[in-house]
Amino acid sequence: MNKGTILVVNTGSITTKFAVYKDGKVFLEQKLEHSVEELSHFADVMDQERMRTDAIVDALGEKGIKLEDIDIVMCRGGLFTPCITGVYNVNADMREVLAGSRDGKHACNLSALIGDNLAAEINQIREKKGIQAPFGKCVAYVADPPMADEMLPECHVGGLPEFPRKTLFHALNTRAIMRRYLRETGRKAEETTAIICHMGGGVTISLHRGGKVIDTSHGLGGDGPITPERAGCCPPYPLIDMCFSGKYTKDEIKKKLIGKGGAVAYFGTNDMREIVKRANEGQPEYALFLKAFVLNIAKYIVSQGAVVNGKVDVIILTGGVAYSKDITDAIADKVNWLAPVKVYPGENELESLAENGYIILAGQTKIHTYNKDRIIED
Repeated sequence: MNKGTILVVNTGSITTKFAVYKDGKVFLEQKLEHSVEELSHFADVMDQERMRTDAIVDALGEKGIKLEDIDIVMCRGGLFTPCITGVYNVNADMREVLAGSRDGKHACNLSALIGDNLAAEINQIREKKGIQAPFGKCVAYVADPPMADEMLPECHVGGLPEFPRKTLFHALNTRAIMRRYLRETGRKAEETTAIICHMGGGVTISLHRGGKVIDTSHGLGGDGPITPERAGCCPPYPLIDMCFSGKYTKDEIKKKLIGKGGAVAYFGTNDMREIVKRANEGQPEYALFLKAFVLNIAKYIVSQGAVVNGKVDVIILTGGVAYSKDITDAIADKVNWLAPVKVYPGENELESLAENGYIILAGQTKIHTYNKDRIIED
């Protein structure tokens, strides 16, 4: 039985999503939209920490939710290394790496900072009011951060020593989907090997074996398939020529690869529903792109089967694009010779964070302590 009240925080580039769960059920879920005008007052995304913290506090107050009633704050993982999958309490090392964008700059870095701010505020209110909370001190945690690294050593080796393969994938959703699959099938994590393909604006394919993610594509590093808005893996010589052509700045080229690549580059949209609709209407350029999109993903899925000598128990398709039966059926047709295919559409990031929170409150998981200079061992 899930007990306790959990606040979940998930920051995006122009939105702050949060939810409150009470005894396992969602009590409030809200998405705060930050206008271009509002964000224009901040020179850097990391400067938005206080503004977004206050926005959540104000929104909770408007709904009559008292901060002191919150037992734990669960936050979307930001860009920090070194780390493995699992849950971490937000500490000084993590704050330093995220606030300074040491391992990458993204709005997701704000989640843990905001969550830690809120946890501190909750504890101050409780102390002032003499409140003895049932679960003790309120703590902020992150779950399954996107740069979690459990890759096999041979999977790290790139074609040049300067270019090792790194991880950045949809760890939060894929790990939650893996837990769901295990619950539904009665299988054990240590006995199961799964390839999970998350399809959203970005697409990542990760290989889960024995409870660890032993290989994955890199969602922002040009290692992966064509996606709705990303170019995926590009031929290096034409890319080098583009970089030195004088036609583009460094930022413009990065934007072409991430944000303006994939379907956006071809058709000006990242909506795969529109691509499927036009393909089904018989428009040849859309039909061709859709075939290429499916084929790219299928190639990456089956390539990860080689890592485990083809011994794969299940292939799982998830993410927002997995709502399209046209796409999931087409991918399944190309990969089901390797393993059975299951489809779990959607991302459910807030729900996934809440699930991790209740596992923490129940004392059913190990809490990792982040150290910015060394990998946490099991």
